[in-house]
Amino acid sequence: MNNSASTLTIPPATGRRREPVISSYPLLIALLAVALGVSGAPAPLYGIYAEEWHLAPLTTTLVFAAYAVAALGSVLVAGKASDRLGRKPILIAAALAMIVGLIVFMTAHGIAALFVARVLHGAAVGATVVVGSAALLDLRPDDGARTGHLTGIMFNVGIAITILSASLLAQFGPDPMVTPYAVIGLVVLLLLLNLLLMAETHLAPTIEPIRIARPSVPAEIKDDFRFAVLGVMASWSVLGVYLSLFPSFAGLRTGIHSVVFGGVVVAAMAGAAAVSQAFGGRLVPRTAAIVGDFATAAALVASLLALDSGQAWLVAASAVFMGLSFGLAFGGSLRHLGSVVPAGQRGEVMSAYYVLAYGAMAVPTILAGWAATQWGLDAIFPWFTAAVALACISAGALGLLAGRSRRPVAG
Repeated sequence: MNNSASTLTIPPATGRRREPVISSYPLLIALLAVALGVSGAPAPLYGIYAEEWHLAPLTTTLVFAAYAVAALGSVLVAGKASDRLGRKPILIAAALAMIVGLIVFMTAHGIAALFVARVLHGAAVGATVVVGSAALLDLRPDDGARTGHLTGIMFNVGIAITILSASLLAQFGPDPMVTPYAVIGLVVLLLLLNLLLMAETHLAPTIEPIRIARPSVPAEIKDDFRFAVLGVMASWSVLGVYLSLFPSFAGLRTGIHSVVFGGVVVAAMAGAAAVSQAFGGRLVPRTAAIVGDFATAAALVASLLALDSGQAWLVAASAVFMGLSFGLAFGGSLRHLGSVVPAGQRGEVMSAYYVLAYGAMAVPTILAGWAATQWGLDAIFPWFTAAVALACISAGALGLLAGRSRRPVAG
């Protein structure tokens, strides 16, 4: 039987091993999209938890940051583990952990359960992102830039669809704290069943022992890596606040206390990011990332002005602007890295990339939550906006300076 990881047919019920219902490449893309959706699913529901359990902003952001810290730890190990053991077992374990985390959410009766669920999801999603990305490069090693482009799009598609669905199910379903997670769990279960049938993509495992991977990269791509990671750190620092505090804050400033409104705002941002990445693929990756960095700084200012206006349509419009900018910054950096990463070190390089990305997501979010608890979200949000906008401008400026010293890599 053909041992490639892209077969489409299901053999008859004989003694032969079944193949996945869908081929491996789209299966992995779907898994990445759903995993990122799982990471953002609680975003529109944090307001409900805060109201029913009387949670301070710091507590909400710590729950969110628990996910990012667990993901950071996971990506330190997952890449190396998949290089040694293969991609498939790690992805299966991650899917199982996602399902368990969703069950914990469904049965939660206090803050401790939220921490447990988010840690499980952080570890699972971190492993899925790193190992799934490496597996996609295994399948199409000569098409790294396009794979990075498609992956970035599907990340945001997964977030947008899942958050919008979760908010609608929470608003109109029988139980806002159970129904969204139950539906998402069924989707993950379907993907898990297909993963069990998928052929291994990494056919040349290393013999090195599994260990914590340092966030280091091969010397020959250090400049490319530095440029790519600056963009993702700037953009993911914005994403962290959008997925934790922004839905509740938007409802507070507009007077619209609806789970659906918070979900629509975040889904609009993520959906616009997917559109931006789809069309931004026509740009040179370095150019897309630089434009995205500067535009994200402008979008942050626009978001602040929209919130001050109290107009719901302006808040939604600023979220779309943010998504368009974020999509260029993240998608451009990911495509740039995908075009230069060495075949034998894909897992390790992607681990380093996402370690810094998740660190940039967690730290600003915790600081914003602590400051909001001390002085109120109204008082600190302008300062947070200014700090992150400055980081985005710095990333864009450094990209311009680096671009003058070497030719951009086409993607």
